[in-house]
Amino acid sequence: MDRPRCVWVRKADARVPGKLPIVYSKSYAVRFHGLERLHPFNAAKGKHIYKALCAEFSLAEGSFYEPEELTKHQLRRIHTRQYLRSLRWSLNVARIAEVSLMAFVPNNYLNHFYLRPMRFQAAGSILAGKLALDYGWAINLGGGFHHCCSNRGGGFCAYADISLLIVRLFDQEQCRVRRIMIVDLDAHQGNGHERDFSNWDTVYILDIYNALIYPRDNVAKLSIRSGAELPNHTEDATYLRQLGRCLMQSLAAFRPDVVIYNAGTDILKGDPLGNMDITAEGVIERDRLVFSTFRGLGIPVVMLLSGGYTKASARVITDSIVNLRQHGLLDLSPL
Repeated sequence: MDRPRCVWVRKADARVPGKLPIVYSKSYAVRFHGLERLHPFNAAKGKHIYKALCAEFSLAEGSFYEPEELTKHQLRRIHTRQYLRSLRWSLNVARIAEVSLMAFVPNNYLNHFYLRPMRFQAAGSILAGKLALDYGWAINLGGGFHHCCSNRGGGFCAYADISLLIVRLFDQEQCRVRRIMIVDLDAHQGNGHERDFSNWDTVYILDIYNALIYPRDNVAKLSIRSGAELPNHTEDATYLRQLGRCLMQSLAAFRPDVVIYNAGTDILKGDPLGNMDITAEGVIERDRLVFSTFRGLGIPVVMLLSGGYTKASARVITDSIVNLRQHGLLDLSPL
């Protein structure tokens, strides 16, 4: 895919004094009169990380950026009308969320208490992409819905935030962003963005995942340009060795202008869906390796949280972000 030529124009810096390029909103949380407890995903994960980071960094409220809810027009940049219309049926939403009881809930309730938080999280990913270009890094305390593509949701993912972020960067940041790399390290294959960017030579996909779990999408695999299919119960040494190999291979073949890092913590040992045996220390080292590799080359990194279904997940993510700061990989100078 060829990008249009453009004349360099310096865009206005999006930074706001006193804020960090971390994106979060109270509207991320799914609240549904306790029905959310039937879902393996911790709907309050972002809130727990937000509070922990404020304590760790001694931050006042308002130190993070907040997104605005995505509009139907914005969603249409990727999603088909037919798919968006399908979300008006509770049965379809229940299938995507994998909570069968949702099929019996009026759709207007599902829209407000489930789909609306997903639209906020997807908006957070897009905002984080813009911030990463100005700060060199950004983290969305949500998002990473990598099983959703333009015409189909699944695996808890109702909106394709990664695809929306990519087309937004190509549309609005043409002079700064012409080549994008996805580094997908969630335990599950990222079949949504792989289907959306099949045959795009300007989007390079690195994906390391457990090959024996959902979604096992063989068609989508054809879009992966570097990766590893791992067995159940993969441990730190093997995982980190494969990651190092894939990062070197990817950079030898492709030099991106920005990296979208899908940093799922469902690789943690004990996660009920990831079925891998990576320790907390392994996750922290994984994140450090990704950030140091790309930030060392001056390439902005957008980190999305994606999956993670244990109570320990929020604490591990917090500790990892603190570790990135201690290694000088997160510039907090705007504070």
